[in-house]
Amino acid sequence: MPVTTAPSPSSPAAQQRRLLWHRLIFGLWYRPVEVLDEARDRSVWGAAAFVSLLCGALGTLAKDSFWGQWGVSPVLALEAMAIGSAVMMLASLLLGAATHAIARRLGGNGRFGPTASLFVVIFWASDLPRLALDTWLSAGSMPVRAAASVTAAFGCALATLLIRGQHHLPTHRAVASVSIQMLAAVVLLKFPPGSG
Repeated sequence: MPVTTAPSPSSPAAQQRRLLWHRLIFGLWYRPVEVLDEARDRSVWGAAAFVSLLCGALGTLAKDSFWGQWGVSPVLALEAMAIGSAVMMLASLLLGAATHAIARRLGGNGRFGPTASLFVVIFWASDLPRLALDTWLSAGSMPVRAAASVTAAFGCALATLLIRGQHHLPTHRAVASVSIQMLAAVVLLKFPPGSG
């Protein structure tokens, strides 16, 4: 009697691990390669909106004009904060869309959602230390300017890793995809005119 072997039951496909916001945002600082690899091909619009609104609020708190308005009318000051945060979120989304478009023009094959949303998360998560310092210290102080330099370099490196992984581009093309946007962020946000 021939011996028949029953086919082994197929193992269920491993479910993709849920990527929580705090693991994504703070994980970029202490294990960026692993986090970006885990986040590959995932759209993280919720985390992008959260971190951009948070950083927009922190940036508003650092402005003397906000506290001046707060002394007159707290409601109007909070409305101005909400508008400023929304504008910053839309601006960072445009930067993410521009980064995706440039990467595609340079031969990349990544999808829009993961690229743009992760770019926004990287853009603001890497700027959190500078914004936190800027809330308590003047924009032209040495600690704030040092933090701006370090976080600008770190953010550019993370954005390069993102584009290289999402769009499967060589490093020099990934750098070209993010350089204009990151330079604009450095000039306009981290070292604005009159901050020296």
